[in-house]
Amino acid sequence: MIINKLKTSAICISLLAAVSCTSDFENINTNETGASNKDLEQDYNNIKAPFGPMFANVLILTAWPYQYQQNLQADVWSGYMSSGAGFATGNNHTYSLNDGWNYLAWEEAYKGIMANALRIKQRAQGKYDQFYSISLIIKVAEMSRITDIYGPILYSKYGTEGTSWTYDSQQDVYNQMFEELDFAVTDLTKRVAAKEATLFASTDVSTYAGSYEKWARYANSLRLRLAMHIVKVDPALAKTQAEKSLNSTIGVMKTADDAMILNPPNYSNPVAAISQSWTDINMSADIESIMGGYNDPRLASYFISGPAYPGQFKGIRNGIDITDAHYRDFSKVNSSQTVWMTTAEVYFLRAEGALRGWNVGGTAKDLYEAGIAASFAQYGLSGAAAYAQTTSVAKDYDDPTSTINDAVAVNLVPVKYNEAGTNEQQLQQIITQKWICGFPEGQEAWTEWRRTGYPKLFKIVKNTSGGVIPTDLGVRRINFINSEKAGNKVGYESGVALLNGPDNGATRLWWDVNKGNF
Repeated sequence: MIINKLKTSAICISLLAAVSCTSDFENINTNETGASNKDLEQDYNNIKAPFGPMFANVLILTAWPYQYQQNLQADVWSGYMSSGAGFATGNNHTYSLNDGWNYLAWEEAYKGIMANALRIKQRAQGKYDQFYSISLIIKVAEMSRITDIYGPILYSKYGTEGTSWTYDSQQDVYNQMFEELDFAVTDLTKRVAAKEATLFASTDVSTYAGSYEKWARYANSLRLRLAMHIVKVDPALAKTQAEKSLNSTIGVMKTADDAMILNPPNYSNPVAAISQSWTDINMSADIESIMGGYNDPRLASYFISGPAYPGQFKGIRNGIDITDAHYRDFSKVNSSQTVWMTTAEVYFLRAEGALRGWNVGGTAKDLYEAGIAASFAQYGLSGAAAYAQTTSVAKDYDDPTSTINDAVAVNLVPVKYNEAGTNEQQLQQIITQKWICGFPEGQEAWTEWRRTGYPKLFKIVKNTSGGVIPTDLGVRRINFINSEKAGNKVGYESGVALLNGPDNGATRLWWDVNKGNF
């Protein structure tokens, strides 16, 4: 397997203290009041510069760190991908969580996101809030992922003086993120109403090209996503936050060009290199079963046939005993863009809101079908209306290399929306299509699978967790990282105390409530 080791300095043993591991410690810890005349003379470059690493670290844009950040974890646990490569002892795919892989999401979030968001806050807050607002949106986009991976994290105390820092509970992190999105949406909405020219165009590497309106719309859509995450633990707050987004002046994503897509020059999604060049990751058996059963035309946009089965889409079941290099030649991931959020996802979020009786501006069925149409449009495909009437279900999985990995289909719902079905049946349909449209962004898919249990995925064949993570339960979180245990013991211990369970992969997060969806 082509996996590089990130070598960090012993001086920076705790990335929670990332601000103190930078070369400009004095500057970043100075309580600045705003940009100076010098900033104005250089076109706000002092404020704009930190945005580069922020854009590059929500979903890391380079292959090997992305592999550590997400591809070896959520991309697999979500049911999107599997690997045809063999592994040494300590394998996330078989639930023996590998600390040597699982640290990077945490470390890069604090180095790349939190440190730079703090720089922008100190240089722009209260004086150039258009920059500060957008930095808050990017910060929430990333740190919502981090808290959904690990649970309690350092958030409100980040950048404060000291040598150790306690963590915030996940509930407190979510509440602060909602407040930060409120600030950003309010500020940017006022600028849109005033027809203020953007100062962000030259800095923005997304398809938004600096548009304050599109950034506000993305922030509202992100708030809707986070609201749905907490619907089982705090349904009243979830409804309030969701309807706040939908009822705001600018609203949420509705058209294809509202999608949040990065568009840096000379760029392709790193997962394509990991799959096609390194042959480290492949299509999953779950995708083959579900999308193959639906005869879903998006398969040809998501994957390319591997040399073992030309002209076919062949996936690998997760958590199997890899003894045959033949698996590397199964279907490969084909993705050219990095998408932070799709318009289709927002329609499916609204469809679930309608199912729950929220005021979301449409029926569950209509919004569900609009989500399918938006996903087809994203890939330039026709036939969305006909696909939405599909009555077939997932198909059984056949492993041509080893029959021990065969599996009977488990996610048995059709595409055609069943208005007469139970709430659970309708939710399963909504989440299944949201799962399909979200590919290849495994983090959100893993989060929603933990929250809802959908789509139903094949269980792993080989469990090497030593009884820590039950096969039926699946991985619920990642352990806190070793550098925190050594370099921020106070923080680590506070995080464990807030978990309400041991620091392992079987402990549920705050929003991951062990009860029915309704």
